[in-house]
Amino acid sequence: MTDPTAAPDVTSLVVSVLGGTGEQGRGLARRLALAGCTVVLGSRDASRAEAAAAELPGIVSGADNAGAARAGDVVVVAVPWDGHKELLQSLAGDLAGKVVVDCVNPLGFDKQGAYALPVEEGSAAQQAAAVLPDSRVVGAFHHISAVLLLDESVDTIDTDVLVLGDDREATDLVQALAAAIPGMRGVYAGRLRNAHQVEALTANLISVNRRYKVHAGVRVTDV
Repeated sequence: MTDPTAAPDVTSLVVSVLGGTGEQGRGLARRLALAGCTVVLGSRDASRAEAAAAELPGIVSGADNAGAARAGDVVVVAVPWDGHKELLQSLAGDLAGKVVVDCVNPLGFDKQGAYALPVEEGSAAQQAAAVLPDSRVVGAFHHISAVLLLDESVDTIDTDVLVLGDDREATDLVQALAAAIPGMRGVYAGRLRNAHQVEALTANLISVNRRYKVHAGVRVTDV
């Protein structure tokens, strides 16, 4: 008999990563492939995605962003903020019915360091939900160092992943996806309307990293 409280089995999922040739996207793809997921890297240039996929362990392939969006059961958005809205608008049909995990942080940088940018919809995750009305949008994976994700000498990544969304089934799935990566834990952190401060916290972590020469993450106590 199936335990209704058991975490979803994520190893049966195809996880696509839009922006999969960037450091964050490749890093997440690497860790998810090692966790047993089938992964598709998406890029504007399919050949570039295929070349990046060939360098990763596990079952990883490459495609253009539209092909990756169609292939994934879960689609991770790890693209630069500047092209976020335009790309998702162009893929709305391909992403319909899918769980879309947005990990984009709208940040600016100046001589004083990183700072959060204002977003008309409230946050990147809320913007994704606005342009993808037929998808189940979840915010997650905002605070994980790409350096650690890509470092082959690092076996576990000691951090919690704050997961936000309005669909319980979708947030449970993304929490399980995070927990499949050794050292990580997915922690539900509220509805999408609370995504702004989670995305903005990345600017604080960048300041921590620069001051202490580390790759800081987040841990939630007493959970």
